[in-house]
Amino acid sequence: MYQYDELDQRLVDERVEQFRDQVARRLAGEITEDEFKPLRLMNGLYLQLHAYMLRIGIPYGMLSSVQLRKLAQITRKYDRGYGHFTTRQCLQLNWPKLSETPDILAELAEVQMHAIQTSGNSFRNVTADQYAGAATDEIEDSRIWAEIIRQWSTLHPEFSFLPRKFKIAVTGSPHDRAAVRFHDIGIVIHKAPDGEVGFEILVGGGLGRTPMIGQTIRAFLPKKHLLSYLEALLRIYNLMGRRDNKYKARIKILVFELGIEELQTLVEDEWNRNKDGPLALPQAEIDRITRQFSAPPWQTPASAPNQPVGAVHAFENPAFEDWERVNVAEHKQPGYAIVNLSLKALDRVPGDLTAAEMDAVADLADRFSFGEIRASHEQNLVFAHVRQDDLLPLWRSLGVLGLSTPNLNMISDIICCPGLDYCALASARSIPVAQRISMRFQDIKRQHNIGELRLKISGCVNACGHHHAGHIGILGVDRQGEEFYQITLGGNAGENASIGKIIGPAFASADVVDAVEAIVATYLAIREVGETFLEAYRRVGAAPFKQRLYPEPNHAVA
Repeated sequence: MYQYDELDQRLVDERVEQFRDQVARRLAGEITEDEFKPLRLMNGLYLQLHAYMLRIGIPYGMLSSVQLRKLAQITRKYDRGYGHFTTRQCLQLNWPKLSETPDILAELAEVQMHAIQTSGNSFRNVTADQYAGAATDEIEDSRIWAEIIRQWSTLHPEFSFLPRKFKIAVTGSPHDRAAVRFHDIGIVIHKAPDGEVGFEILVGGGLGRTPMIGQTIRAFLPKKHLLSYLEALLRIYNLMGRRDNKYKARIKILVFELGIEELQTLVEDEWNRNKDGPLALPQAEIDRITRQFSAPPWQTPASAPNQPVGAVHAFENPAFEDWERVNVAEHKQPGYAIVNLSLKALDRVPGDLTAAEMDAVADLADRFSFGEIRASHEQNLVFAHVRQDDLLPLWRSLGVLGLSTPNLNMISDIICCPGLDYCALASARSIPVAQRISMRFQDIKRQHNIGELRLKISGCVNACGHHHAGHIGILGVDRQGEEFYQITLGGNAGENASIGKIIGPAFASADVVDAVEAIVATYLAIREVGETFLEAYRRVGAAPFKQRLYPEPNHAVA
């Protein structure tokens, strides 16, 4: 994984001392909260419903075991002994004291971590495919380009105060595991017919109160021009983006108002003036970054090479076989596999991990995955390089920790924001609804019979739970002081992206789990052989689901 050089380390160390001074002046009353707010936001510190919240960046979701142990230590020392993995491949601490946040940042800097630009009107954490460097369908490792973008965007003097927050995601595979079409800029690595590798650039995606799918602004961009093109695009957005209304300040609104063709013309004109300037990427620099993501020292497996995942211990243990079939993916290196650690067990808050579990996962990563851990935007963890020979002992170890639930992409693998239990912006609770749905569908055999069904929950219109992109999406809304839940169907975050459509009036909290049950029952009644929920919905549309959910007038409250 990428290792800081002297400049990287000096930058984060100096940033810690700057923030230490800012916090001291705030505590002394020398600056007001309004003056302090933009300073703390640029260092990842929010003021939430009950306390401050610190968001720690995990660039492209990649952690070392040393870093994860440091996070465990920090949660014990400065928080309440757990952290929350987010849909932006970050970790949130929900209870830090303002006076201690500079000390937290100083400890993070010791292991090459920080919270710079994890909030505020600037670049957010650059995300990527959690299977990067391991996926069988990968054209090129997306982490290389995510790291190059991270270095360019960190504290960029021209773009430190954009009209609104700005999110970039990169995928190196045709199968999109990074939700690039729901980002301000999505980058897809392609190989041209002549063999040249370059990028498709998408722009204007996003969720929130106005969900939009990103559109292609450039079908193919040579590698050396990546940063110059991004700079041209950001410059147009910075000049023309709305600053009078935060709800209309995202680049997706600029794309909508101008149209993709006019925006493309503006960006191309700006880019053509500067594309061969200092931002043209030298091959030597690309090679330098690439070397930091070289393959680990593969070990010759005892099992036969090219053994398909699932064949090593098949039928040895039915529970192991269930887990291996669902949570384990093929690896490009013969004899290895990709292992997903589910943070969605029945008794868990989706995405939460305790300090003790962090330490244990770090130990397992050292033993089974070259000391590497990935955080996915689905709020799970990944061991990207596991010998197939080690799958059975790893599964047993994960079972002791409660991290072996075989439910990846199943109905209980719920993406869920913190909601009204923590967030000052939320309209309703998310976590209790997720837990009640998991309880209703706790039977793993039933989940496997249902098959792939991605359910996502947000506690407000800001859509931190990505409900618009859920096969079933649930949005918490306030109705005269009571919590209701609006349901959308048909969303998808992958390469065939779609925005879920509202199925009808919102359901009271007491009825929402029954509504999900009715949706699933309808799907099981209408599905054809081998058909997933999303495929069935796209084939038949909303009508049979509406008929099942709203058989009588006044069944739900608008």
